[in-house]
Amino acid sequence: MVTKVLNRFAENNQKTALVVDHDIYMIDMLSQRLMVFEGTPSVYGEAQGPFSMETGMNKFLKNLGITFRRDEETRRPRVNNLGSRLDREQKESGNYYYSANS
Repeated sequence: MVTKVLNRFAENNQKTALVVDHDIYMIDMLSQRLMVFEGTPSVYGEAQGPFSMETGMNKFLKNLGITFRRDEETRRPRVNNLGSRLDREQKESGNYYYSANS
């Protein structure tokens, strides 16, 4: 619901919204582009992007060493089990984040 309200507000007012959140599902539902922040806490940080969702999430998830798939029933993002067949296949292909078409 919140994502729909934010999207409508931004579109109706022809504005860009910058949303900072740790909920990957919300980011997935809301975002069209993504910035990636990297660094060492309290020492150094760097903002990169904006990227397309696929490019940004691939960069972010690669840094974490995890892969995502889209749940077939709910369409929500799910973390693959570390070392699972799908996890290994996605890492080998460089596709840590499911594509927008999946």
